[in-house]
Amino acid sequence: MAAPLNICVLGGTGFVGSELVAHWARDGHWLTLPTRNPAREQDLRLFPTVRLLRADIHDPQVLESLVDGMDVVVNLVGILNENGRNTFQKVHADLAAKVVAAMRARQVRRLLHMSALGADRNGPSRYLRSKGEAEEHIRAAAQDLDFTFFRPSVIFGPGDSLTNRFAGLLRLSHGWMPLARSQARFTPIYVGEVVAAFACALRERATFGQTYELGGPQVVTLEELVRLCAQVAGLPCHIVRLPDALGRLQAAVLGLLPGKPMTLDNFRSLTRDSVCGTDGCTQLGLQPHRLLDIMPTYLGTRARPLRFASYP
Repeated sequence: MAAPLNICVLGGTGFVGSELVAHWARDGHWLTLPTRNPAREQDLRLFPTVRLLRADIHDPQVLESLVDGMDVVVNLVGILNENGRNTFQKVHADLAAKVVAAMRARQVRRLLHMSALGADRNGPSRYLRSKGEAEEHIRAAAQDLDFTFFRPSVIFGPGDSLTNRFAGLLRLSHGWMPLARSQARFTPIYVGEVVAAFACALRERATFGQTYELGGPQVVTLEELVRLCAQVAGLPCHIVRLPDALGRLQAAVLGLLPGKPMTLDNFRSLTRDSVCGTDGCTQLGLQPHRLLDIMPTYLGTRARPLRFASYP
């Protein structure tokens, strides 16, 4: 068996991060997770090889100390909506540049980086542009880093902010949902497959410098995805398709509400389909699940909440 690795996981307490940390903890790796509030992550303390540290990862000196002595750095940090000082530029692009600088300073080479399908400096939304800029910062350091990019479509699973949110909104509205960009297309991928992709690439030199687009076996529209959530959760579903003019207005209004159910930037992201151009799962030897293979286990009427879905 290969020796355990020292891995620093930025964003390790989030939806994908907690699943990935659980997977690697099972494999015996030593994991360092910086977080703003370690006391909130009691579940992760159950793993003896996981170390939670209170840290500001946006401080370059703190970041250097975090990556010092690591075999691998993983950057999963991302936001879907801006909030105060947490802008897309700061959280995606600027942080990626700081990670590169810290790894260079401490001579750490291996980087696994979570990007997004459609990441592009010239993309239609600030979210996609900042993801594209982050990739550029990392590619510019190719002589010093052995990086791998992962570009998932929308990710679903227990605790996600996608299918669970749709089910919650349908419950509140008694099944009625005015829907912008209902025709937008996705290839949803189960969080367990995203975790498996990172795990497959951890030690594989063939993945150095590569980009893997991660999507499931189905192409679904946003409307079809909402209807599937309703079907699995046993809820009525009455969708009102909004033309783009009304969709932009809806996004502008919802962006002012607490929690920002939708924003204008989300709307702009939806103008580009989140469908894989290449099959990263096949390239990594993975066979992704279909939506209805997984959704009933956590959205169904008898489903029980489960964290660490990929951890046996």
